[in-house]
Formats: sequence, C-alpha cells, structure tokens
Amino acid sequence: MESSSAVSHSTEETIARGRELASQMRAPLLVLLNGDLGAGKTTLAKGIISGLGAAREEDVTSPTFTLVHCFTGPVKVYHVDLYRVGDVQEFDSLGLEDLFAEPAIVIIEWPERMRLRTDWPVMRIDLAHVDEDSRKIAIADSKFSGSHT
Repeated sequence: MESSSAVSHSTEETIARGRELASQMRAPLLVLLNGDLGAGKTTLAKGIISGLGAAREEDVTSPTFTLVHCFTGPVKVYHVDLYRVGDVQEFDSLGLEDLFAEPAIVIIEWPERMRLRTDWPVMRIDLAHVDEDSRKIAIADSKFSGSHT
C-alpha cells in the first residue's frame, strides 16, 4: 500500500474509506489513527473493523472508557483508545504488549500517548477537519523496529 490522501465529505464516505482500507490489511498490523477530537477516528475504525468482518458497524463504538475493545472474526481486531491515558507510566500499566502476542490488527486512537515496542508493520492514518462535514484522510505505512512514542 502506498501513501495517499483523500477527502471524505460525510460519515458514510469515511466508513466506506475504512472498508476500502480493510480490504488491503493483513495481520499482523498496527494501525495508528491520529487526529483531533471529532476528526473521524472512530468512524474510520467502524469501517475498518466491519470491512474486516470482525463486527457490524453499529457494534463498533469508541473504547474511550474501557480503553480496549476486542473483535473476533476472520481476523482478531483490537480497537484501542488512549485519550484518557494521562502519562507514560499509566500507559505502561495497561499491559497492551499482550495484544501483540498473536497476529492481529491493532487499531490505536491517540497513539501519541503510547510507548510501545513492536516489529509489526505500521499504517499511520492522519485525519483532519477540512470543514464541518469534511475530513482529510492521509494514509502512510511504514515498517519500523523499536520504540514508538
């Protein structure tokens, strides 16, 4: 998959873009969703998770308070929201390294709040407000080893 960007003009388009991305994803994969509040991270995750056949769109909600939702379908998918994680010590106490024990697709919202070591392929998706209804979705993937902060 190459780097690309697109503009979504509605929730439905964002979900459709997530489904399209899902068709190109293979486990193991770490997906980092970056963007301000309301930029569409969870909406895109709905499309990805439903596109992977792991859950129906209506069953995918933000894991803001539970921090992690696990979906099991043809591929195991973890949806993580780190918005409420205050600092690196709090992140370290979550034990999220266990998510990488078996091949899965791990989708993380607010990844800038984490410190994680993995050699999995990484897809970074940046979402930004264009206007009230539109969002820019920029996708880049990369492989790395070492710590992500």
